[in-house]
Amino acid sequence: MSTAVSLSPRIDLSAVKDLHAAVLARRGGDLVLDAGHVTHLGALGVQLLLAATQSWRRDGHALTITPRSPAFDDALRLFGIALGDLVVERRA
Repeated sequence: MSTAVSLSPRIDLSAVKDLHAAVLARRGGDLVLDAGHVTHLGALGVQLLLAATQSWRRDGHALTITPRSPAFDDALRLFGIALGDLVVERRA
């Protein structure tokens, strides 16, 4: 079963602590991150998303990011990160 976390419009230093807690609370199951309202994605937010991806991959659970705002996708491109780097397919 997947649970969803809605990302705040600004994912920066002020938002990372709460996002970390929200993501960590859902560890152990599939996770959907809703980035549909993101207007700013900072470096710390990217770092948190990459760390979450590694954890979900190790645990064998799915992690997806949908929907995504244009600003979210633009920020990933600026950081040189492909969406596939942040998506984890569930292991059988």
